Amino acid sequence: MDADQQQDEWASTRNNRLPSFTEVLSRRTRPPVDLFMFYLFLQREGAEDILDFWLDVQQHENLCRAYFKDVRKSGRTIKEDWPQYWDYARRRGSIYGTVVGLNQNGGGTKRSTASTGEMLTEQEKHTLATAGNDGRRSVSPDPRLVASTSPATAVGTDLDHDIAPRSSTPFSLSRRTPTLFARRASRAPTVIPRAAAITRADLVASAERIFLRYLSPAGTSPNGGESHEIYLPPALRVHSFPLSSHNDPGALAQVPDMFHAQKEYCFRAMEQDAFPRFLRAKAFGNLTPMSALIRLVAGLILLWIALAVAFSLVFLDVKPKSKRFFLFLPFTFAILFLISHQYELDPILVFLGQSETTPFRTLRIREPYVKKLLLGRAIWVSVLVAATVTALTMLFWAVPGHRL
Repeated sequence: MDADQQQDEWASTRNNRLPSFTEVLSRRTRPPVDLFMFYLFLQREGAEDILDFWLDVQQHENLCRAYFKDVRKSGRTIKEDWPQYWDYARRRGSIYGTVVGLNQNGGGTKRSTASTGEMLTEQEKHTLATAGNDGRRSVSPDPRLVASTSPATAVGTDLDHDIAPRSSTPFSLSRRTPTLFARRASRAPTVIPRAAAITRADLVASAERIFLRYLSPAGTSPNGGESHEIYLPPALRVHSFPLSSHNDPGALAQVPDMFHAQKEYCFRAMEQDAFPRFLRAKAFGNLTPMSALIRLVAGLILLWIALAVAFSLVFLDVKPKSKRFFLFLPFTFAILFLISHQYELDPILVFLGQSETTPFRTLRIREPYVKKLLLGRAIWVSVLVAATVTALTMLFWAVPGHRL
C-alpha cells in the first residue's frame, strides 16, 4: 500500500472532525492542516525551534532504535553488547524496553505520550525495520526545509550558569522576533546517512548536536551562530553535556533516553498552546496575518474612494440616476477586503480550493473536513458581503440628488 492510499484511509476517518496533534506530527493529515503548514505557522511566531527540537529528538530516538535493531540482527543481545545501558534501563526504565527485549510485556518501559511507533508512517517503519540491510538507507527523515551542513562539535565547559536570560514560556523565545520570510540555515541534518552500521559514537554525536543547538545557554554556540535555545522548566534543563569531557560508561548509558522528558514537555506545550491556535487559523480561515492586513488597508482605501464617488454623484445630482448602481463595483471590493480581514478568510480562494501558505502563495485544500468548514464559512462571508454591498448601493441610489 503506497503513501497516498494510506493517507486516503486516514482521511476517511476524519470526515467529521478536525485532526489531532499526533496525526499532524505523524504526517497523516493533508493541507492546510499538515506538518508543513504547522511549521510555517510556528515560523511566523518565531517559535519553530520547539518543533525543530521535537523532530530532532524524534530522529535521535529513531537512530537509537535502529542501533538496537542492528545489534540484535548481529546475533548479540543488548545485555552482552551494552551492559551499562542494560543495567541503566533495568533500574531506571527506558522507552526502548520492548525493542531491546528488556520486558516483552512492556514492563519497565517509560510511558511516552507520542511514541515513535505512533508517529512514524508505514513507509518509515519499513525503513527502520530493514535498517542495516542496505548501506544507502537513512533513518527517519524529517519534513524541515533546510538542513545544516556543519556538524556540532564537542564542548567541555560546565554551563551551570546562564549567560543570557531565559524565556518565560515555550512560545516567547528570548531575543527572537516573528518572521514571515526568513529561513535559518542552521538546523540538524534532515537525513542521517547509513553508510555503515550505527555505532555508539553516532548516538553520542546525535545527542551532543541536540544539546548544543537547543539546550546550551544562549551565546555559547561554538560556531558563533544564532542561538536556538528553547525554554524548559528548571527541572528539565540540561546544564552541561555529560559526555563532553570524558567517556564515562555510566553517563554513556543515558544517551538513548537523554532528551525524552524534554521532548514530551515540548509535545504537550505545542499541543495545548500553539496547535489550537493553528487549527483556528487554518481550519477556519485561509489567509496569513500579513495578507489579511494588506486587505484591511486596501479595503479602507477602496471604501474611501467608493464613498467619495457616491457623495459626488449625490451632490452633483448626476443624471440619469441609474448611474449610481455602478457604485456596487467599488463597494464590493471594499467590503470584500474588509470582511476578509475580519474573518481572515477570502471566499474566492476557498471556492477555488486554495489556502495561503505565505502571503499570496497558496496550496490546494485537501483535508476533507477542513474543506467543508471553509466552504461553509466562505458562503457565509459571501452572503454578508452581498447583503452589505446591496444595502450601501440601494442607500445611495435612494438618496435624492441635490446640486450644491
